[in-house]
Amino acid sequence: MPSTADRLKNVSISASAAMTQRARELAAKGIKVVSLSSGEPDFPTPSHAIEAAHAAALGGDTKYPPMDGTPALKAAISRKFKRDNNLDYDASQIVVSGGGKQVIFNAMLATCNPGDEVVIPTPSWVSYADIVKFAGGVPVAVPCFEQAGFKLRPEDLEAAITPRTKWLLLNFPNNPTGAACSRADMTAIADVMLRHPNVWILTDDIYEHLVYDGFEFCTIADAEPRLYDRVLTMNGVSKAYAMTGWRLGYCASGSKELIAAISNVNGQNGGGIATITQAAALAALDGPQDLLKERAAIYRERRDFVLDQLSKVEGLRCHKPEGAFYIYPNMSGLIGKTTKGGRKIETDVDFVMALVDEHQVATVQGAAYGMSPYFRISYATSMEKLGEGCARIAEFCRDMR
Repeated sequence: MPSTADRLKNVSISASAAMTQRARELAAKGIKVVSLSSGEPDFPTPSHAIEAAHAAALGGDTKYPPMDGTPALKAAISRKFKRDNNLDYDASQIVVSGGGKQVIFNAMLATCNPGDEVVIPTPSWVSYADIVKFAGGVPVAVPCFEQAGFKLRPEDLEAAITPRTKWLLLNFPNNPTGAACSRADMTAIADVMLRHPNVWILTDDIYEHLVYDGFEFCTIADAEPRLYDRVLTMNGVSKAYAMTGWRLGYCASGSKELIAAISNVNGQNGGGIATITQAAALAALDGPQDLLKERAAIYRERRDFVLDQLSKVEGLRCHKPEGAFYIYPNMSGLIGKTTKGGRKIETDVDFVMALVDEHQVATVQGAAYGMSPYFRISYATSMEKLGEGCARIAEFCRDMR
């Protein structure tokens, strides 16, 4: 009997996807589940982006596109980087891929040799470590503790770097904590990286426009221009423009060697991104940007509501996030208790599974992101669902003994 590849032993199923699937299974049985597990905007794709895709299809733009992105889209991405990040990247420094995840896959496959280390501030998105392992690298988790606002401390970063370190992978605003780094924070991280010239830096800026309370986003290549040739700046249209299903991400770097390597991998494992998707992304990036602040204001209102509701729940503690659309409650006060349904809570995995089974609220365990005992709530959903979800969580916790 043929067997599958050994490399798959290093790849796990996404915990957030698994919880979303669990919620769907319960819903299929007629059980109403309040899903707070999905990291996906509930807003529609901007109408002008949809219209641009429609026009491209009707206009016959349905042939093979360039492997690394159409000239028009790459020009729009270049304008976006200058407008939003004060970064100068021309078309030759940009690669368009099938979502941000593919950008990271491409980068790791293009650069990691067996045993190369990738430093990942943790808690972190569930896929980072698996992608690194799939590429033959070794993920090195650096804890970003709640007491430090879930931010990366320079001294912890310094201690994690070894002669085998190939990459530092940044994601601020962060999934799952919502923590964001100020310009001063980024400058402190950059100061460490200047002492280690053989380490690349990948910054996943997908939540760039989701910041609140006057917080000003800053990406590391802007904070420290001397790192320009070592930074791979990654972004996309999924979160800011609610275009998750269109599957388009992009990256840029001052290193033409790095971009050429990534482009080579991109051309072999995916090819050019659908022409209509690229047309829609171009329209989103070049079109009206007012919706970004409008939607961020709505997210902020939701964040404040969830924080207010959960702060009243005995056993939970919530850090106020600066960005993204997640809250990462600490549930250590509930460890050792027993639910009304008779289940002992020893871990955050026990907590989220009992919560979905007994009170039908889907969340994701902190263990999936590398730090326990926490769980992740996404507030990228309606106030009605957030209200119902928070009420059920409160009842679930209140009934524990």
